[in-house]
Parts: sequence; structure tokens; C-alpha cells
Amino acid sequence: MSLPSRLRSAAVAVRGAAERLVRRLPGPWRRRADAAPGPARRRRGHSAWRGFWRSGWNRAGLVVIALLALVALGADFLASDRPIWLKYRGEHYPFPNLIDYPELRPLTNDVLRRTMVRGEDWAVLPLVPYGPLQSKADGRIAPLEAPSGDHWLGTDDRGRDVLARLVHGTRVSLSVGIVAVGLYVLIGVLLGALAGFYGGWIDAGVSRAVETLMAFPAFFFVLVIQGLLPGASILQIMVVIGLTRWTDVARLVRGEVLRLRSAEFVLAGRALGLPPRRILFGHILPNAMGPVLVSATFGVAGAILLESALSFLGFGTPPPTPSWGELLTQAFAHEGKWWLTLFPGLAIFVTVTAYNLVGEGLRDAIDPRSGAAR
Repeated sequence: MSLPSRLRSAAVAVRGAAERLVRRLPGPWRRRADAAPGPARRRRGHSAWRGFWRSGWNRAGLVVIALLALVALGADFLASDRPIWLKYRGEHYPFPNLIDYPELRPLTNDVLRRTMVRGEDWAVLPLVPYGPLQSKADGRIAPLEAPSGDHWLGTDDRGRDVLARLVHGTRVSLSVGIVAVGLYVLIGVLLGALAGFYGGWIDAGVSRAVETLMAFPAFFFVLVIQGLLPGASILQIMVVIGLTRWTDVARLVRGEVLRLRSAEFVLAGRALGLPPRRILFGHILPNAMGPVLVSATFGVAGAILLESALSFLGFGTPPPTPSWGELLTQAFAHEGKWWLTLFPGLAIFVTVTAYNLVGEGLRDAIDPRSGAAR
């Protein structure tokens, strides 16, 4: 080898060693390509979110769901018959809307307005100064009062503020939807994964159970169970919906597990001697959860609609618990009271539509064959 060739090879080796050393040192001289993930990794990690966020309808649905969650979490700060903070007769009372002070039990917002001394006592009132169960305001009962300055959305047949009941009904509807869907997703994922991975008598038993439950219309099946059970409660509604609506998730997970069971990474795990339980729950199931997330989003909307329908028929949330369906029942009993139909119906429509928009957006973003996922 000639001297120039040797010098060229030595220069290349020195440059390579210097580049490797610089990559290991922290500092601004590190290559941007080394500090940031590559295009392929970034595309895989963020393409689904970018595809979802690209649609204005998806963003609108996500914003509505976030606002509903905030309303449900802060319902006691938005509508309550007790102030958020009170100074009364020289004493400070923090959060009497959440904390039960024995000396304040007879004092509602209306009573405080009449008894507080100007310049000495003060109170921070919620946006709606009425509770969801409060039927008396200013010492009088005003049933079926049309929307006014005192009651922005009117009152129901017992004089309770409709807006206050709508705000607290948001908590009931979202909790029923999320807890019921979480329960039936857990059941469906577990049974569907076991049936698809192990097959045999497990698959046959789960498949027959799914076919049996799907032979009955879901709504009437839930209605019959609610009618047979003594009494009703929010927890009971959650459990009944969860135990009767898991079939779709089980079928979906079973199909995904059957598809992934022969994938190369599963065969590699078996070749390495991994136990079947670890292969199923550590490798197959995480790769099969994308469609389940989409199904769960649609399921929350369906559970909210189902709870409202059950409450409308008198088999749902027991009174006097505030519920959107219960307000619609009052509208059915009192013709011409349009505010009892319009506002609860609008709340149900907006909530269900928002969850359906998010579900469709997730489905399009996760599906690799969809243009939104690219």
C-alpha cells in the first residue's frame, strides 16, 4: 500500500474514532440525528396522534369530553346550595360545599343572603347557587318554573333547579359510562385473550357464551335483569351493564389474538422458551389493545345512552339522584314544559356525539389502511 493510501486510511480511522467519542459526550456538539429519534421512529410513535389531531371534529370531540370531565369533577364548585368559602360571624369556613360543618347545616345560600351582615360577613358562591336536591329557594317552592334570571334553565316538578341537576347528572352519567365500560373491557379482554390463545375447550366455552348473550337484544336483556333485581343503585347499573356488554370486546380480542398467535415475535418467544402466560400477556395482548381502545370509546357513549334510557323508563338511577334520563321522564309526564326536554336531551346528544367522534377518530388513526394514519 502506498503512502497516500495509508495516510487516507489513517485519516478515516481517526475521524471515525473522533465521531464515536463525540457521540458519547454530552453537549451541544452532539449530532441532532443522534439526540433526536430518527424519522422512522418518530413516524411510528406519533403518526397515530398526528392523524387523530389533524381532524377538527376529533379535536372538538376531545375538547367536549375534557370539559365534561371537568364539570363532573367540579360539580360541587359549579352548583351547590352551600358557598365555596364563607366568613360568617367572625369565623372562616373553607369549602362548606364539601365539608359538613354542624353549625352551618341550616344555612343555605338563600338563608345566608338574608342573615349575613354587610361589611363583616362574605361568601364565595358557586356559579349556580342551588343544590341538585334543593327544592326550596328563598323559602318558597317553585315547581315547573320556566327559565328565568333566578333559575337559568328552569325548575323541575319538585322545584329543583334544572341546571344544578344537569351539572351533577354529568358526574352520574360519566361515572356509569366509564366504570361499566372498564368492567366489561376487563372481562372481554381476559376471556377473548384466553379463548384465542389456548383454543380448545376454552375457546368453545367462551364462544358459546358470547353467542348465547348476543342472541338477546342488549337493551332488553339489561332491562329484564334490572327488573328482576330488588331495588336499584348506581353501582348495580354499572355491574349489570358490565356483565352483559362484554361480548363485542371478547370477539374483537379473540380475533386479534388469533391473528397475532402465528406472528414472528411470538414464534421467537416460544423458541426462546418463554412461558405461554408471558407470551400472551407480555407480547400478544399489548399489540392487540389498539382496537379495544376504540371499542371502549364507543362503549362509553353507548353506556351513557343506555343509563339514560333506563332512567327514563324508571329502571335506572334511583331518585332523588340527579340524572339526565330522570329529567326526561318528568318532561314526558308534563307536556309543554319544553325546558325539561331540551336541555337534558341536548346534554345526552352532545356527550354521545363527542365520544363517537373521538372513537371514529381513533379508529381512523390506528387503522394503517386509513389515510388519517399516514
